[in-house]
Amino acid sequence: MPGSSPRFLEKAQTLPVDEVFLDLEDSVAPAAKEDARRNVVAALREGDWSGKTRVVRVNDLATQWTYRDVIEVVEGAGEFLDCVMLPKVQDPTEVVWLDTLLTQIEKAMGHEPGRIGIEAQIENARGLVNVDMIAGSSRRLETLVFGPADFMASINMRTLVVGEQPPGYTEGDAYHYILMRLLMAARSHDLQVIDGPYLQIRDVDGFRRVARRSAALGFDGKWVLHPSQVDAANEVFSPEQEDYDHAELILEAYEYYTTVEKRGAVMLGDEMIDEASRKMALVVAAKGRAAGLSRTRTFTP
Repeated sequence: MPGSSPRFLEKAQTLPVDEVFLDLEDSVAPAAKEDARRNVVAALREGDWSGKTRVVRVNDLATQWTYRDVIEVVEGAGEFLDCVMLPKVQDPTEVVWLDTLLTQIEKAMGHEPGRIGIEAQIENARGLVNVDMIAGSSRRLETLVFGPADFMASINMRTLVVGEQPPGYTEGDAYHYILMRLLMAARSHDLQVIDGPYLQIRDVDGFRRVARRSAALGFDGKWVLHPSQVDAANEVFSPEQEDYDHAELILEAYEYYTTVEKRGAVMLGDEMIDEASRKMALVVAAKGRAAGLSRTRTFTP
């Protein structure tokens, strides 16, 4: 939500989303940056963000605004802030800089050092090439985020529709390498990984189609830019009821067979399950529980 709009900041508090980031970067005009900082601090301090992760996206380090963004927001509302998002990260030293500044402010303000996390947005070729080092650059780092629009521009991709396949590209998926590269870096450092926005906000079917790609790979979520995209995102990143039930059955059956019958590889119907099956089922079951799904089937030995 743009920090320059108090109305949008208030609206964000009512949406059924897991995280809201209050933006000081691309959605805020240069002349409105200072007012946006004040709006964000007020919204964090006075708003009701129950159940939501509270994040502020500051400006990137190539600008003159970044250090003031961090200082004013964290000094003004650090106790109400969960993460700071740093856009256009190209090098691990940028994350280290933010980590150091956050530590200094937390100590000066009497806050718990290290509590505020960092989200790093990867938005150009250099950032992707360095993503493994970026992912391991700070204990505060919680999430890698794909920034498709700037990324597409940085590699001269010939398209004007963010997230869609470039015209003329008919072999596979033009974004597969990028998404998998981010996913591998994130998982190797136990980080979340989030897909970026789909700018055609009225094309919900297009959003859903693109979101399914990153959800299928294992991404943890996708940005939404408009309330119309929220339900589609929650739908796509939640497992189907049948898959959730099946995952819970695998977990229950495997627990029974390994502890009661003391067997490590067994049959569940026509399917062989083992320790690898259990690990896969844990992923789907966790996503289903987080989505609030309830079981409709139970295991009978």
